[in-house]
Amino acid sequence: MTDTRTDTPFRIVASDLDGTLLAPNHQLSAFSKQTLKDLHAKGYTFIFATGRHHVDVAGIREIAGIPAYMITSNGARVHDQHDQLMYSKNIPSDQVQAVINVIKQDPNLFIHMYRNEEWLLDRDDEELAKFHSESGFRYQRFSANAAPTEGIAKIFCTHPEKDHDRLVEFETQLRAKFGDSLSIAFSTPWCLEVMAADVSKGEALKVVAESLNLTLDNCIAFGDGMNDVEMLSMAGKGLVMATSHQKVKNALPNNEVIGSNADDAVAHYLHDHLF
Repeated sequence: MTDTRTDTPFRIVASDLDGTLLAPNHQLSAFSKQTLKDLHAKGYTFIFATGRHHVDVAGIREIAGIPAYMITSNGARVHDQHDQLMYSKNIPSDQVQAVINVIKQDPNLFIHMYRNEEWLLDRDDEELAKFHSESGFRYQRFSANAAPTEGIAKIFCTHPEKDHDRLVEFETQLRAKFGDSLSIAFSTPWCLEVMAADVSKGEALKVVAESLNLTLDNCIAFGDGMNDVEMLSMAGKGLVMATSHQKVKNALPNNEVIGSNADDAVAHYLHDHLF
C-alpha cells in the first residue's frame, strides 16, 4: 500500500503518546505541537490513542491547541472533540477484585486502576509524576484488598525495577485464569494492562472512523506498544516506532518501521507524507 494521499485518502491520523508522539520527557516537542496545528489546518482529523486516562489526555490536547478525538484506556473510552463520551466499556465488576488478587501476590508491583474520572493507585509512586507533570493529572489511593469495582476502565500494574520477565509471569497467570473474558496487553515492557474483552485501540479507532462516515482504510496510525498492535494492523497504514519492543515488530512484520520519538519521527513522517 502506498502512503501518498492521492492513492489512499487518509483523513484520520491516530497516534499513541508515550514512546511515540511524545518526546522522551513525556511532553510534546515544539515541532510536534506545530505539526499537529498544521495537520488540523489542512483538514485532517487527529486522534490521541493511548493507554492514558482521558482526563490526562484532555490536558495534553489543551497544550497541543487543536480539537482532537481521544481514545483512552487502550480503547475502553472514546471521547469526541468536545469531550462527549462516544464509547465506554468497563471491566465486569465481578472480575475486578479477582484480577487484583492475582497481581497483589507480588508486593513489589504497583497496582493502578482507571475508574471513571479517577486514577487510583494502591500505594504512592512519585516516579510516575514525570509522566503527568505537564497535564497535572494525579492519582488517589485505594486498598488492593477492597477495591472499588464499578466504572473500571482498566487495571494495570508496573514493576519498580522495570522487570519485564516478572510481569510476563503475571500476564501468563491472568491469561490462564481469565482467557478471552478480558483483554490483556503490555503498553510498555514494564506496564501490564487489563481491560474488558474485545477492548483495543483498533476497535475504538473503528468507532471514530464510522462516526465520521469513514473507514479504517482512511486512517493512518502510529504506535510502539503491544497495546497498539490491533490499531496498527487495522488502520489503512500502521507505522511502528524504531524503539518498539521486538515483540511489537514480530507481531507486525509487514508494517513500516520509522524513527524514534526522540527525533520527532511521527511529526517528520506526517510532514514528508501528508503535507
